[in-house]
Amino acid sequence: MEKEVFEAGQYYHVYNRGNNNENIFIEEKNYSYFLEKLKKYILPIADIYAYCLLKNHFHIVLRIKDKIDLPEKFKEKIHLPFSNLFNSYSKSINKMYGRNGSLFQEHLQRNRVEDEKYLKQLIIYVHLNPVKHRFTEFFANYLHSSYRAYLSAKSTSLDREFILELFYDLDNFKFAHNERRIIYDGVISEIDLQDE
Repeated sequence: MEKEVFEAGQYYHVYNRGNNNENIFIEEKNYSYFLEKLKKYILPIADIYAYCLLKNHFHIVLRIKDKIDLPEKFKEKIHLPFSNLFNSYSKSINKMYGRNGSLFQEHLQRNRVEDEKYLKQLIIYVHLNPVKHRFTEFFANYLHSSYRAYLSAKSTSLDREFILELFYDLDNFKFAHNERRIIYDGVISEIDLQDE
């Protein structure tokens, strides 16, 4: 199956998992290290709206910047920062834990997000992912997703203002997440999202 090509000004759901379903986050410090790498490599080319890091996979929702705002060296090679991120993280994990070979499945998965309705559903899906995979019973308690950053007044690298406006305000943002959690009782899939 042919992968979506990254294009300037477009929204994407980016995700991948560990090779052979191996853990890509072995211990607690790996999560913050991955986020540091994400900021270093991806923030120059994209606005990040949501993420969720689970032991053996991750989800990121982002928008590639408009072509005029992209660094010159990436205007024709938008995929390169993603390659740099995953190569850098993989090399570090391999060195730190004495492992060899590919950490991630062969290709980064990505789906273009075509409209705001689906973007909202996707933000919720990503934040509820720890419940789906039974890492927690309540998504707001999960430490390795962007949900809590939306509730905080602290500085963040997320484009918090855009997403809260998309949901109209913080109360509606929280309500939409809680409503989806109640409706599906933690059993959520991409198919559920597209059926609405």
